[in-house]
Amino acid sequence: MDAGNLSVVSEFVLLGLCHSWTMQVLLLLMFFMLYLIIVFGNIAIIILIITDPHLHSPMYFLLANLSFVDMWLCSVTTPKMITDFVRENKTISFGGCMCQILFVHFFGGGEMVLLVVMAYDRYVAICKPLHYSTIMNLQKCIGLVLTSWTTGFVHAMSQMAVIVQLPFCGPREIDSFFCDIPLVIKLACIDSYNLGILMNADSGVPAMTCFIVLLISYSYILLTIRQSSKAGTSRALSTCTAHITVVVLFFGPCIFIYVWPLSITWVDKFLAVFYSVITPLLNPAIYTLRNKEIKTAIKRFRSYYIHHKGNI
Repeated sequence: MDAGNLSVVSEFVLLGLCHSWTMQVLLLLMFFMLYLIIVFGNIAIIILIITDPHLHSPMYFLLANLSFVDMWLCSVTTPKMITDFVRENKTISFGGCMCQILFVHFFGGGEMVLLVVMAYDRYVAICKPLHYSTIMNLQKCIGLVLTSWTTGFVHAMSQMAVIVQLPFCGPREIDSFFCDIPLVIKLACIDSYNLGILMNADSGVPAMTCFIVLLISYSYILLTIRQSSKAGTSRALSTCTAHITVVVLFFGPCIFIYVWPLSITWVDKFLAVFYSVITPLLNPAIYTLRNKEIKTAIKRFRSYYIHHKGNI
């Protein structure tokens, strides 16, 4: 194709999840409610951990960061998806599309490393309990969290450095509700097969590496718990089970999107919804419903609020 005849694409068309107006109204109501639950649920966890002195420990410091990342990961794509349900022309500007890609991979890459950090925290707490307070001090925790943010930023920028330079001349339809690397690359006016493999590898290799590290770590932790007869074993097992559930829910869709793509449109859309909406919804629910300390902190906060309100 003659480069002189190429017209620059200034916006993309998002085909969304479905075309039925009735179904779009139902999905709008459902995802709007889910988004409110995600935002306020994660904010509540962050506030609870900050305000309750009993939760000022490395595990809950990392949990607060996970809630913060989940809240923003969901906010990158969900508000746009909700507003598009009531729009006939579901378009997104080129800059908006690039921003979605940047922040999805920024927060997604950061969460991968953060989950590894949380596994390391549980490893130290269960396998080296006598040295826990020395190893997982505040300075170490802040350094690990900053590492996760830095990793996410470097990963996102490595994606953007390639994709912003691609020529786009049409078609401009993206069969999803948000912009993502595999879908956008297919629209480039070049032979994008090898580039698609390279970009998927840029996301898939870190995802698989983190996933394998997490599986090995939690397998070792569970083996240690099984061999231990100390008090608190049941609590440690419950905590690790919650962490493993989060890991599977987060990495499962990532693996099928980037490492082992199925190329089935409805499956890709389901995985994208699961990755960007369902996982940030389930994370706070899993950590709060299975955690006695969080439940106790909620009761303390409620009692304090009722007592304080009664004295006014």
